[in-house]
Amino acid sequence: MIASNIKYLRKKESLSQEEFAERFGVSRQSVAKWENGESAPDVFKCREIADYYDISIDELMNVPVEEEDTKIETTDGKYIFGMVKVGDRGQVVIPKHAREVFGIKPGDRLMVMGDTNKGGIAFAKVSFGNMFGKD
Repeated sequence: MIASNIKYLRKKESLSQEEFAERFGVSRQSVAKWENGESAPDVFKCREIADYYDISIDELMNVPVEEEDTKIETTDGKYIFGMVKVGDRGQVVIPKHAREVFGIKPGDRLMVMGDTNKGGIAFAKVSFGNMFGKD
């Protein structure tokens, strides 16, 4: 996933591998190997790339970032934020735009709800206080 994400982010800005390499202080050959999946950037370089593109390291490594670009807002305050992929252990990365709209921050608690008849699942930001009529 990281290989295709790095390639996508580079091409999104119309950068050559050489220009991308200069931006992050590595060789063009390193970028080529990253994009071909022959190697991966170290954790410090991942942090630098993720910070530059305003995504998390988890998103850089595990979530197809090109899918996150789908953002549709309707006039009634409902959104389509794009596609997410469920990880091997059930983890879901909520797209950045959705986190911004709903003010979701690391450590927040989300309630997961579902409707098997409609085939839908939803998340709601809650605190224990407002769940029981207290705040």
